[in-house]
Amino acid sequence: MVSILRVLSSTSLLIPRASLSKFMDSSSSSNFHAGGSQRLRELAQQLRFYKPPPFTEEVEEQSNEEESGSGKVVSQVGFPESATPVAQNPEKFKPKRAAVLICLFEGDAGDLRVILTKRSSKLSTHSGEVALPGGKAEEGDKDDGDTAKREAKEEIGLDPELVNVVTVLEPFLSKHLLRVVPVIGILHDKKAFKPVLNPAEVEAVFDAPLEMFLKDENRNQEEREWMGEKYLIHYYDYETEHKNYLIWGLTAGVLIRAASVVYKREPAFTEQNPKFKVPKVLTKDTVMR
Repeated sequence: MVSILRVLSSTSLLIPRASLSKFMDSSSSSNFHAGGSQRLRELAQQLRFYKPPPFTEEVEEQSNEEESGSGKVVSQVGFPESATPVAQNPEKFKPKRAAVLICLFEGDAGDLRVILTKRSSKLSTHSGEVALPGGKAEEGDKDDGDTAKREAKEEIGLDPELVNVVTVLEPFLSKHLLRVVPVIGILHDKKAFKPVLNPAEVEAVFDAPLEMFLKDENRNQEEREWMGEKYLIHYYDYETEHKNYLIWGLTAGVLIRAASVVYKREPAFTEQNPKFKVPKVLTKDTVMR
């Protein structure tokens, strides 16, 4: 199936516990009412009622940095925060925050699709890897939705006015213990999105069917262990427009969770998230391996 968003190359939060409606600015609200299919409108309504599991809020941040130091969210490992009790002790663990945008739109076949990027092959770390648009929170960001939309604008030229933020998922912890909040936004008018890539960061932008992340097709897994706890890392091989992409690690984990929430069912395979123990000492060099 030919994707709606053609693959393009560069050569051519702190979440208040109040109602999620506060995530929506006036522009997002007007986009919701102004256009889009009935299915997207119903999905937006469904997701507004979704409540992520509770998580520790308003803790002082400490300097646990991703190895790239770029503020981008790319990691080989990433798990829901509830699976990592290391994050439930704010006296020991005060992570930096980041957000990624799970931007959904309706494809020609009526399927839900998510926008993904391939990082520039010229980057010193995580070069050529697939990621969701996103990065670390900055001082001017109002919330995680603001962070995710700002980063998407910087990376692929996605106008924040086009994205209707409807909910957030439970935070994930990256390999370097960065707290990553997945933000689900809906792109009602996909034709209005004209990608403009930042060549310093992004080599290509493409989209994939969200439901793919619930299926056991084109999926592989690798078992790893940290502090005596075994867990799985998931890998998806995806081909579109005669190009192959490997979606794995944190990005795959976030999309598995997003698909489970959107489609209201568990994946057809075992996720096997770890039940991590709290290390006796947490430093900026503490990582999950």
